[in-house]
Amino acid sequence: MATVHIDQGDLTTYDVDAIVNAANNDLQLGGGLAGAIRRAGGPSIQRECDAHGPVAVGEAAVTDGGDLPARHVIHQASMQLGGRTTEESLRQSTRAVLRLAEERGIRTLAFPATGTGIAGFPTRRCAEVMLGEVLRHIRNADTGLTDVYFVLFNQASAQAFREAYAEGSE
Repeated sequence: MATVHIDQGDLTTYDVDAIVNAANNDLQLGGGLAGAIRRAGGPSIQRECDAHGPVAVGEAAVTDGGDLPARHVIHQASMQLGGRTTEESLRQSTRAVLRLAEERGIRTLAFPATGTGIAGFPTRRCAEVMLGEVLRHIRNADTGLTDVYFVLFNQASAQAFREAYAEGSE
């Protein structure tokens, strides 16, 4: 079974097979984490997003990692551009990321707290939903994942994820 890690740090510095971008469905790398990925990874990531085109809310898309240490970026579309993340879109998009990771043979994957920035989703509930989906996946699927990281920007978010994990999530 894959190991779950909960860290406080900068997702763009993780040397993993794929990091996850908290994306909008237009795959536009604007501000927040998406902007940090664009700045650290270079313009090739946005060009690939543009070539891929929009995805449905609740889906995900994969691009190369550009200049990032990660080999790929999986763009988790939990909201429309300028919209808000809902529990259902977070749940569906987390499942979509896990499905793409399996299809691509990704073994190490790093998630942010998707939807908790400008999309306005509560951090604690985000932790419960995302951890619940990841734990269900790694316990019930024939997974190739070996390590799943949750990389949180600040201490409060890291604590919310640690507490949800300790309580077994959902």
